[in-house]
Amino acid sequence: MLFLTKSYGELNFSTLKNNSIVGLMYHRFDENKYPSTNIKLEDFKKQLKEIEKSGFKYIDIKQIHEIVKKSDNEKYILLTIDDAFQSFYEKAWPILKDKNIPFILFVNTESVGNKGYMSWSEISELIKNKITTIGNHSHSHDYLVDKNKEEITNDLNKAIKIFKKEINESPIYFSYPFGEWSNNFKEIVMNLNFKYAFGQHSGVIDKSKNIFELPRFPINEKYGEIERFKSIINSIPFPYKKIFPEEKYLKDIDNPPEVKIIFFDDLKNIKNITCFSNEGNIWRNSDIEILKENTIKINLKDKFKSERGRINCTKREDDGKWRWLGIQFTIKNY
Repeated sequence: MLFLTKSYGELNFSTLKNNSIVGLMYHRFDENKYPSTNIKLEDFKKQLKEIEKSGFKYIDIKQIHEIVKKSDNEKYILLTIDDAFQSFYEKAWPILKDKNIPFILFVNTESVGNKGYMSWSEISELIKNKITTIGNHSHSHDYLVDKNKEEITNDLNKAIKIFKKEINESPIYFSYPFGEWSNNFKEIVMNLNFKYAFGQHSGVIDKSKNIFELPRFPINEKYGEIERFKSIINSIPFPYKKIFPEEKYLKDIDNPPEVKIIFFDDLKNIKNITCFSNEGNIWRNSDIEILKENTIKINLKDKFKSERGRINCTKREDDGKWRWLGIQFTIKNY
């Protein structure tokens, strides 16, 4: 696995409790007929104010490696925007520009210039400001995880070609459409020389995270209420060595998966971990079995019955802070 640090040998739980980065994922702004991907502008302003009030620092995505190596116990916020909707340009961009807040905008090239989406001239305008980084979000924004290797590669190469033509660069950061990947998809992204890739599973970025499976907290009308937002930005990392199955793209025969999480050996109070899953398309408390001092098994009693299967695990520490670890599976042909 490719971690934000070089190897397991450099990691243990006690050394992973320092710097962390909370990635926040937004889509639409003040497009209230799309509540699952929209945030009301007033709520967005409140969220930025809460980040400022909490004393957290925004980072440019180029700083990730530098930040996680530090040991100053700071909390950092990474703003990510998917799809380049027009509402971002009209509503949120002026605010971020005025406050000088860095962000990354993940663009799917086929949609640029269409109704409801930004144009290339608007994207070029953003690039002129140093707070903006552009990321690749595929060409078609299709369910690429269901495609074969050639189809996925062709789609991403088409996007790369268009980026080079329109903005004279090929972004090195990638966001999986719908946060969905398979081992096959991830290998293609790696071979196309992207530096990082992001999903849509919740969690906090730290040294233990795979650089091609970076987590983000989706923020929308349902999950953007200020009290929940406070809990999200105050979450702390939940470091782990490995999650099984490694393949997050499930065929029917693999559903439900046998989920195991191996933590670092010096994790304390493993019995305090709580997990929830949407198996059977109903969120429920998961049955956890402790296999070893550093390993748990999550016994799913039903299949995932929607496009995406999710498991969220948390652990409350003695200081009242919550560790958060999210896992997302993609269910084939759903």
